[in-house]
Amino acid sequence: MQGLPAEVWTAVRLTVELAAITTVILLLLGTPLAWWLARSRARWKEAVGAVVALPLVLPPTVLGFYLLVALGPGGPGGLLAGLWGARTLAFSFEGLVIGSVVYSMPFVVQPIRNAFEAMGDRPLEVAATLRASPARAFWTVAVPLARPGFLTGAVLGFAHTIGEFGVVLMIGGNIPGETKVLSVAIYDYVETMQWREANILAAGMVAFAFAVILAMTLIGRRAARVDE
Repeated sequence: MQGLPAEVWTAVRLTVELAAITTVILLLLGTPLAWWLARSRARWKEAVGAVVALPLVLPPTVLGFYLLVALGPGGPGGLLAGLWGARTLAFSFEGLVIGSVVYSMPFVVQPIRNAFEAMGDRPLEVAATLRASPARAFWTVAVPLARPGFLTGAVLGFAHTIGEFGVVLMIGGNIPGETKVLSVAIYDYVETMQWREANILAAGMVAFAFAVILAMTLIGRRAARVDE
């Protein structure tokens, strides 16, 4: 990749930063949500689950449009941005983070929820007989048993954020050093017929996708061996 413009490396750094921050936030927010979805007996929990899963079926342009409205001057994002003197969270890195968290939420929550559901009630019942508090049982029993789900969710969340295009383009635009991530950079190079740069970045994304699929396969096989 020698000889690529400096803006490419800026886009790479920005993309990795966005994916890393988004993944950490999703793990922090998604873990309690996945636990509630897995353990709650509330009748409306599946409605909440359906809302979380909406990004799986909504066109990115639809989700991006509503996020753009929400992050704009007339939405909650504008009110929040006003706290530090800005007019909007749209077309900013902070806006990209918010959009990425919403867009990648199901890719993190669902694997963790599945892992919590797969362990059943027995381990927690045993922990309760040993006088472990609910919080202690969660951290010392549930979380270790659900580790494959956490690994899967983290890998999928990170990879999905890396590959975002429609949503980030709508809410972030194409601002070098601020919102121009790798997927947008590839689109930009194709639009300007800079095929060499586009091909190099696209090939890198293909290699990354292959690594993600391989990692997912290895995680699944390791989890299967542990269950045996």
